[in-house]
Amino acid sequence: MGDAAILTCALSGVFANKQQCPAIPYTPEEYAAESRRAWDAGAVQVHIHARHPDGAPSFRTEEYKAIQDAIVAEVPDMLINFSTGAFDISVADRVAYLQACRPHVAALNMGSMNYAKYSEKRRDFVFDIVFTNPFSEIREFLAGMAANDIVPEMECFDVGHVSSAEPLIDMGAIVRKPRFSLIMGVIGGVKADTRSLIAMVDAVPAGSSWSVIGISRQQWLLTAAALTLGGDVRVGLEDNFYLPDGAMASSNGALVEVAARQMRDMGRRPATPAEAKEILGITR
Repeated sequence: MGDAAILTCALSGVFANKQQCPAIPYTPEEYAAESRRAWDAGAVQVHIHARHPDGAPSFRTEEYKAIQDAIVAEVPDMLINFSTGAFDISVADRVAYLQACRPHVAALNMGSMNYAKYSEKRRDFVFDIVFTNPFSEIREFLAGMAANDIVPEMECFDVGHVSSAEPLIDMGAIVRKPRFSLIMGVIGGVKADTRSLIAMVDAVPAGSSWSVIGISRQQWLLTAAALTLGGDVRVGLEDNFYLPDGAMASSNGALVEVAARQMRDMGRRPATPAEAKEILGITR
């Protein structure tokens, strides 16, 4: 088989709920069960936004730790990736749960932007907010991640966010091999199409690794393009509820299964834990 690709599963996100998709996990036990389904289908890493057991978003160490412990007990070799994206939650509070739990990887938003969801049916925005991520906060996150041996996964919603890594690399704030997540299809960010993906990949510094995150049903076209370009991929209910035929996925595992099949059909394959650690530069 061909080159290995890291297959990440984003289990829940922060906005989606069971009314929209019954498979969205809320409790630690549900996170563990969804992680098992994703692992069995080919995922080697899960991306986590913590929830209270009633489904409300949580940014507390207690929920992150309970979810992490449940996943590790169910799938010991799964790589754990925490979100740090939030509105009106201090950087210190978010660094606190990273320090307490020490996941292998943590997402790091690389720039400020308008962040919105638009309804064509309503011809209006469902929500419309400004997502602020100044360099001062990015550097604070980088220092906290470095102190706890956590790989920063730089989440880039536009081409300029990719370029924002350059001064941070130059000043030594990024101390390890750069890792990028190219997020496509959020209103306010880059469009979800292959031309835009190529522009983002061209901006990634030499020697870095990268993955694509396609929002909504464009996910499947973008995963195929990313695999062709040599990147890794993320799928999961945070980003998209639907299978390529338009049916709602019964679990995160169902989405991972499609992505793994895409890999194999294109001459690539899901990375093993050891291969994923090597790509990401994880030493523990």
